[in-house]
Amino acid sequence: MERKETMKKQGLKMVTLEEITDRHIGKKGTPRREAFESELRLDLLGEAIRQARMERNLTQEELGRLVGVQKAQISKLENSLTDARFETILKVFKALNAKIHFTVELLNHKVKPV
Repeated sequence: MERKETMKKQGLKMVTLEEITDRHIGKKGTPRREAFESELRLDLLGEAIRQARMERNLTQEELGRLVGVQKAQISKLENSLTDARFETILKVFKALNAKIHFTVELLNHKVKPV
């Protein structure tokens, strides 16, 4: 609360990340915002793959061999440079001995995985 009061005295206004995103990317539901959030999710997936691979002390080449793809494909997945087949992503996580959970959202209702 003190920080907010100090900022107010200095003529500064606090804004949330959501407000900034709405202003600069677009409101939720707009095509530009949907594309932005989709890309962000791919970045998070790529980072999860990279972290799991590194925790398992595997190189991209070694992981590629386990999955049956080239090192370049693993690099592209980790850097979110490609729209990988779902099957490939599942194989990557299986090779890393890692669980992956997905949530599907339909018509503002969450569908829980079985």
